[in-house]
Amino acid sequence: MYEVEVKVPADHERVRERLERVEANLRRSVTQVDVYYDAPHRTFAETDEALRIRRERDGGDEQVKVTYKGPLVDEDSKTREEFETSVGDESAIEGILDRLGFTEAATVRKDRRMYALDGYTVTLDDVEGVGQYVEVEQETSEGDVDAVRRGAFEVVEHLGLDPDDQVRTSYLGLLLDKSNDSA
Repeated sequence: MYEVEVKVPADHERVRERLERVEANLRRSVTQVDVYYDAPHRTFAETDEALRIRRERDGGDEQVKVTYKGPLVDEDSKTREEFETSVGDESAIEGILDRLGFTEAATVRKDRRMYALDGYTVTLDDVEGVGQYVEVEQETSEGDVDAVRRGAFEVVEHLGLDPDDQVRTSYLGLLLDKSNDSA
């Protein structure tokens, strides 16, 4: 499965007004804490990969997932191959990664409001230490990546945003860039 994603910095108030006008459906609001790992046999920052454990709180419910994201597959969006599964025991997966030599690289915290619009998920992200962004995404098969990417650009424009403003760097990369700048 591929995740086609377009991410742009944006003022959330303006985008929320536009989402209300086009009658997008608010699906949920969550808080996510993502712990990213480095592998003992390669550096994910160099290979453009990511391995994370995500703790997601939706009201009183909490879910834990482990996700691997492959390198970007094109230069026009943040499209990547992605594998994700739920984890019943967070400490067990942390122990497994530790025993295999994986080390924690960084933690990204964000509050997200997720809307449904034209078959896409539109997410308003407030990322601690990074800022406010809007993501438009959809999962698809490899053969449909181009069409889904074009549709994501159309949704971005429909929200009054410019696809040319997109940021292809992950939140992890943006956070690490900011901490390197302040060091």
